[in-house]
Amino acid sequence: MNDPKEDLQHIRQMMERSSRFISLNGLSGVAAGTIALIGAAIAYCLFQQYGIDYFSGDRYAYSYELEWKLFLLAAGILILALGSGILFTIQKSKRNGLKIWTSTTRLLLGHLLVPLIAGGLFCLALFYHGLFGLIAPATLLFYGLALVNAAKYTFSDIQYLGYCEIFLGIMASFVPGYGLIFWALGFGILHIIYGLLMYKKYK
Repeated sequence: MNDPKEDLQHIRQMMERSSRFISLNGLSGVAAGTIALIGAAIAYCLFQQYGIDYFSGDRYAYSYELEWKLFLLAAGILILALGSGILFTIQKSKRNGLKIWTSTTRLLLGHLLVPLIAGGLFCLALFYHGLFGLIAPATLLFYGLALVNAAKYTFSDIQYLGYCEIFLGIMASFVPGYGLIFWALGFGILHIIYGLLMYKKYK
């Protein structure tokens, strides 16, 4: 005779699998964080190359060439981070015998992409108007909002990462000259810590 407690636990697990996207891999957070830190280091080297002492606290007028290099660097970091996240997610899904593209996945992406697309367009507007000091805070804010918005369709722990990103974005908006530091903390250090905790909890 089956144990009612085991049956109930099995039903609960099936319901969770059908209503939440549980293929997120903590290693994708570690990879994304590492890529972000490398990107931040490259950005700092670019500032140095153009004679800008980023940590001096002085305001500088960036050249058109430097602006585009920073923009392309940010785009490259985004592509690499997303690529690593997709790769680790696919690997975990195959290992656990789970489908990747489901109705839950579509709901997750919908709630994630709306704030991200809106934030991306807003950052393009900031770039167009030369408000470079607010781009890093804006990316943190909109990314945090996207995580909180999508948390109901995946591991609930992700909302806490979102709250931390929002907090850093607000802090960075008051000291726009140090956006790179907050950006490295949010997308680099926090991602690595979150990824390691998630990997240990859900491996």
